[in-house]
Amino acid sequence: MNIRFFQRSLFVFFLLAPWMLSAQPSPSASGTLPVQVEANVRVKMRDGISLLCDIYRPTGPGRYPVLLTRTPYNRKDASQGMFLASHGYVVIQQDTRGRFGSEGEFYPFRHEAADGYDTIEWAAALPYADGRVGTFGGSYVGATQMLAASAAPPHLVAIFPYVTAAEYYEGWTYEGGALMQWFAESWTAGLINDTLGKKSARLSRPLAWAEQLPVDEFRIAAFPAPDELAPYFRDWVRHESDDDYWAAVRVSDHYGKMNIQALHAGGWHDIFSGGSVRNFIEMQKQAPTEKARRGQRLLMGPWAHAATSPEGRIGGVTFGTQAVLDMNDTIVRWYDYVMKGRQNEFASDAPVRIFVLGENAWRTEREFPPARAVPTRYYLHATRGANSASGDGALSTAPPKQERADEFEYDPASPVRTLGGRLCCGGLDPGPFDQRPNESRSDVLVFSTPPLEQDLEVTGFVTMELYAATSAADTDFTAMLVDVDPSGFARYLADGILRARYRESRSKATPIEPGKIYAYSIDLWATSNLFKAGHRIRAYVSSSNFPRFSRNLNTGESTFGSSRMVRARQTVYHDAAHPSALILPVIPRPK
Repeated sequence: MNIRFFQRSLFVFFLLAPWMLSAQPSPSASGTLPVQVEANVRVKMRDGISLLCDIYRPTGPGRYPVLLTRTPYNRKDASQGMFLASHGYVVIQQDTRGRFGSEGEFYPFRHEAADGYDTIEWAAALPYADGRVGTFGGSYVGATQMLAASAAPPHLVAIFPYVTAAEYYEGWTYEGGALMQWFAESWTAGLINDTLGKKSARLSRPLAWAEQLPVDEFRIAAFPAPDELAPYFRDWVRHESDDDYWAAVRVSDHYGKMNIQALHAGGWHDIFSGGSVRNFIEMQKQAPTEKARRGQRLLMGPWAHAATSPEGRIGGVTFGTQAVLDMNDTIVRWYDYVMKGRQNEFASDAPVRIFVLGENAWRTEREFPPARAVPTRYYLHATRGANSASGDGALSTAPPKQERADEFEYDPASPVRTLGGRLCCGGLDPGPFDQRPNESRSDVLVFSTPPLEQDLEVTGFVTMELYAATSAADTDFTAMLVDVDPSGFARYLADGILRARYRESRSKATPIEPGKIYAYSIDLWATSNLFKAGHRIRAYVSSSNFPRFSRNLNTGESTFGSSRMVRARQTVYHDAAHPSALILPVIPRPK
């Protein structure tokens, strides 16, 4: 199975070449049906704004189900449209509001529910459509699907959102109260390219410039201010709590009216992996009909938010060709099952398919997380101190007794640097990279099991329960899980962060008292990994993972407008009264 997340109008830095679309019928080598194309079709939204799309459909008479994708990354991917249409679908590829050929102003998430609803209902009424609409696409294109589904358009039958979030506060812009800084900034930078071109052209006034003197001050373009290009970025930073700004685009408030089947696909190393899993679980519980609840599917591979190589390499690890997903084929097979009743793998009564890392094999499950998983506490221990890999930090299922606490200094001016993991987009590679370069830092606490005597599988949600204090008015605590092989390679599996003032609620900050011990529950999201015999389970505890997450400056001030830094003295407790532990969902396996 191969995943090409960003080959098809998904990755913001992947520039698609212009494609000349013909209105004449074109033969297709990939399917059984010849295809014709209608380019530059305008669809009017309820407020009068027109969105541009291209339509690919089988040549000749007949009505077919519609497959719709709504993208901010340029609709012109003719190869995908031709492929899907040749398999008996009307394929509509649309630029979202304010992007490329579409009118209006782009502001992430704000218009996607209404625009998605209007486009779906328009598509269902086309003379060559059979009245049923499905959607597909990943990342933000997954968000356009989830938000459209939240509006419950009557003719939407199914969706296929992959590598996308469940919410646009938690898990897209913030995690644990900390800004997902690298993604927020790099994604915004990619989006600005098209916006800059639009606004510069709009502000260009050559005749007016000709009147200006001196002549040498002629401006080629009138570049807008940053707030004109991406006003949403400052809004994201300003709204650092899960407040009414985010509630306006909250998907989870609407699961109960999403009467649709859905294939939720994600990657264990993907920046939105938590959302893929949550959407599946909650729609299984809350969808309004039995058919919709039973119609949810989950596909979780080893993927990151980037392309997978042909040999199955992701980040610093090669998982094999079995890790490669053919995305076009998956779209066809999903909708052949939903729209045409084909009895393929999606007809199974095991709705979950997961890739078990370490074992590097696929497996089906009847639910996620697996009901047979046993939450197992691996307590933090240290005698001399767990600072860096040279310390004696240990993980054990034996509860701690009397042990001294570990201490380290967190300096926001010298944060622990991100090495792979759940990243997007551009410049820093995502995926499972070796974490050893950070193990020598004194501000990274390292806790490990002895080499395992037998294989141990972890599949489900991972949590770090930490008892800690800080000298600062506010701070962060981070946790990471890695698999250490006999050579010492520390393979990234999962990570998480918690901003102290958001320990109780993401919607309201609650100050902490310097020096006071608090319990922090750090969510590392979900994974599936086989720790092989001879490997070690290892956990890191620190206070930064930068630039994946914004640095906590330790002042207690809001992120917006703050630049003053102070150092913090962090104390992590692991004794009988404060049993800090890594909680792993262990799957019983035959010995």
